Amino acid sequence: MQNNNYLPTPTGLFFDDFIIGQTLVHGVPRTITEADCTLYTALTGSRFAMHCATTVANSAGFKQMPVDNFLLFHIAFGKTVNDVSLNAVANLGYAEIKFLHPCFAGDTIAVTSEVIGLKENSNGKTGVVYVRSTATNQDDELVLSFKRWVMVHKQAGAEPTGINQLPNLHAEVSTSEQAIPSQLNLEQWQDSYSDNQRKAGDFNVGDSLFHRDGITINDSDHSLATRLYQNNARVHFDQHMMDDSKHGKRLVYGGHIISLCRALSYNGLGNSVWLSAIHGGSHCNPSFAGDTIYSQSTIKDISDVAGRNDLAIVRIEMLGFKNNNPENMDYLYTQDGGRKKYHSDVVLDLDYSVLMLK
Repeated sequence: MQNNNYLPTPTGLFFDDFIIGQTLVHGVPRTITEADCTLYTALTGSRFAMHCATTVANSAGFKQMPVDNFLLFHIAFGKTVNDVSLNAVANLGYAEIKFLHPCFAGDTIAVTSEVIGLKENSNGKTGVVYVRSTATNQDDELVLSFKRWVMVHKQAGAEPTGINQLPNLHAEVSTSEQAIPSQLNLEQWQDSYSDNQRKAGDFNVGDSLFHRDGITINDSDHSLATRLYQNNARVHFDQHMMDDSKHGKRLVYGGHIISLCRALSYNGLGNSVWLSAIHGGSHCNPSFAGDTIYSQSTIKDISDVAGRNDLAIVRIEMLGFKNNNPENMDYLYTQDGGRKKYHSDVVLDLDYSVLMLK
C-alpha cells in the first residue's frame, strides 16, 4: 500500500518569493581540499603552471599552490544555487567579480547573498533575479564578491507583480579595485614554466588569438564538474524533467564552459598567471553534452601596475564557440541598440583581467 504521509521537502525559491534587500545566508560551508584542485584540473585540462606545481607557486612567492580563482568562483557560485537558482530557467550573466584574497587548500568558504534587483518578464511565467554574493574564509576575510542575474520560474498561478527594479551594474572593475596578492612576486619566474610563451609586452591592444584546441564535452565530465561545485540546479541533472523542456536535454553549467575556455586559452596566454577580476559575462547560447568547445581571446587593454616591474594587468575578451570556429563564421555578434546579438554558435562572452608577466 502506498504511504501518502509524505512530508514536504525544500522546493527552492521562485521569482515571486524574492524581495529587494533580502539577505540569503547560504548553507553548507565548504572546505576546499587538494583533491578538489586536482579534480578541477582533471575535468578542465587547465595547464596554468601556478596551480600545477608547488615549486612554481613557491617561486612566485606562495608557500603552497593557491586555489585557481575560477574554481573558487564556481564553489562560491554553487553555494548560492539552492536559494537563488534552484528553480532557474537559465543563468544569464555576471558583473563586478572581484578576487580579493588568495585561497589555499584547507580554507573554508561561506557565502551570503543580497537580492539587489527584480524584473518580471512579460510572459508572466518567469522573472530575472539579481543578487550580490560575497564569500569569506574561516578567518572572516572577504575573498570574493560578485553580482549575477538569473531567470527564475514563478510559482504556478502566481499573480503578476509588475516589479521592474534593476540594480546599478558597473561595466568594469577598475584596476585600483583589483587586488594583487601581497606575496605574488614573478621576478624568479622561469620562462620554461609556461612553455616560453608571450609576455604582456609582446601583445598590443586589439590582438586576437584563436586557441585552436577543442574540448568535446562528455556527459560524465560536465556532470561531475557541476557536482564538484555542489551546484544542484535541476536543469543540469534531471533529464526526466528536461524531456519536456525546449531543448529536451540537460544544460551544461555555464561555469564549466568558462573553465574549458580558460583552459584552452593557455595555448597563447600561458603567462596570464593570476585571474584578478571578471568585469562581466554572458552565456550567449546553451551548450550540451557532445558539443565541442573552442575559444578565442582579444586583448582589450594592457596596464602597468604601480611600483611593480614584473607584471601587468591585461584585460581580455574571451569568446567561446560550440562546434565551430571564427574562421568559418560570417559574424560573431552584432550591436543593436547597445546590446549584442550573438551568432548561434557563440556560447560565451567573458570580459576579464589577469596579471601577466611583463
